[in-house]
Amino acid sequence: MQFYRFGLLILSAIVGSVVLTGCDVVAEQATSSAPQATPVGVVTLKSQALTLKKELPGRVNAFQIAEIRPQVSGIVQSRLFVEGKQVEQGQALYQINPAVFEAELAASEAAVARAEASIASSKAKAARFSELLKIKAVSQQDFDEADAAYKQARAELLTAKAQLQSAKINLDYSHVSSPISGQISKSSVTVGALVSANQATALATVTQLDPIYIDLTQSSNELTQRKKALASGLLTVDPATQTDVELIMEDGSIYPHKGTLQFSEVTVNPSTGSVILRAEFPNPEKLLLPGMYARASIVEGVKADAILVPQRGVSRNSKGEPTALVVSAKSIVESRVLKIDRSVGANWLVIDGLKAGDRLIVEGLQKIRSGAPVTATEVDSSALSSTNKAQ
Repeated sequence: MQFYRFGLLILSAIVGSVVLTGCDVVAEQATSSAPQATPVGVVTLKSQALTLKKELPGRVNAFQIAEIRPQVSGIVQSRLFVEGKQVEQGQALYQINPAVFEAELAASEAAVARAEASIASSKAKAARFSELLKIKAVSQQDFDEADAAYKQARAELLTAKAQLQSAKINLDYSHVSSPISGQISKSSVTVGALVSANQATALATVTQLDPIYIDLTQSSNELTQRKKALASGLLTVDPATQTDVELIMEDGSIYPHKGTLQFSEVTVNPSTGSVILRAEFPNPEKLLLPGMYARASIVEGVKADAILVPQRGVSRNSKGEPTALVVSAKSIVESRVLKIDRSVGANWLVIDGLKAGDRLIVEGLQKIRSGAPVTATEVDSSALSSTNKAQ
């Protein structure tokens, strides 16, 4: 009997141990099935004033171009410049044989002297006849003829002076000079060549390279959108920087001098749907030459409440839409579909989908999904930007 009781005690102890062990297993399984908060790095977004710029393609054009042509005919006596060198406004470039023009000038001076002598005689005669007419010593007809002769002499003097002026101009034109300052091209004629007044072929070309123009091309749609944004207040104008232009050269380097936007055309090219914007740049080193391709960055305006988002925090969904993951107030991951305007350095300019104060997840994205609990740690945004640039 005692043995039977002892057996029951042992059996009760074994059953109790099994039951307690089963409870511990169930508790451990319940604990392991509860979602764990995943640590992630976030950036708290802030709005800021941002100057928006647009990069446009363009071509370099000379500030001024002058084609040198003779205005009188004759033989080229000498060339007075070095090809390819800088010439100044008014500098003599060619000398056309002046002998014929000097002779014409001398003849014109003689004609003026003869007319002046004639006018002195006719003037005195007209004055005498005027006094004689008062006492009826001459007839009215005699006076009228004397007065007409005086007036004719005055007209002949004016004609002679005009011919003299023309002769001086032709003599001056025998010295072919530069109308502008700039760099001169090679000469198309040599000494001894016969040239004609206003001939079709230029003797040389002078090009002013400092300052210099950049003609930029912008689509009419972009120009219209910018005007609408300025009119609606989405963009504002900063007078201090609105006309600033930055030039990117063919090799990708930044041109050392800032340019100024001059004007935009008022007509749209029907074949390209674009308008021309002209910018003026200093060119003291002559780095820019007409015909070169260049890209320029112009100021569109200032966006007062811009939201810049690190590019590493933005991905694409199956539809190709840009998306981002943010941490809610309850530390739960939320997915947002974004509307992006453009890239700004290592960031995206977001115009819809995110706002100031949102905590954007930029680290640990591979370990989480929408709806998951997370533990957010703030990431240094400046260090993040430098990392993006290094990448």
